[in-house]
Amino acid sequence: MNASQKSAEIISIDSKKNAVIPLAAHVKQTVEQYFLHLNGHDAVDLHAMVIGEVEKPLLQATLEHAGYNQTKAAKTLGLSRSTLRKKLEQYGLS
Repeated sequence: MNASQKSAEIISIDSKKNAVIPLAAHVKQTVEQYFLHLNGHDAVDLHAMVIGEVEKPLLQATLEHAGYNQTKAAKTLGLSRSTLRKKLEQYGLS
């Protein structure tokens, strides 16, 4: 199985045990908590909010991993270099 086929996972390192928790489980739990905190109010633009909260740190971490090489980061993300540059500008990371 290659990296693009594998489910996103977060590895929690604890002194007693290692647990693998899928990223999707973290997102679901966080969105459920968000709904609870709304206290009956309607959610607005939830998709944009979640994407913005996830995409910026994804771009930051990938750039760091790629040694700030945008071509390598774009390839890692599966984006064109121009799309990556637009996203970096959108999040004030350029």
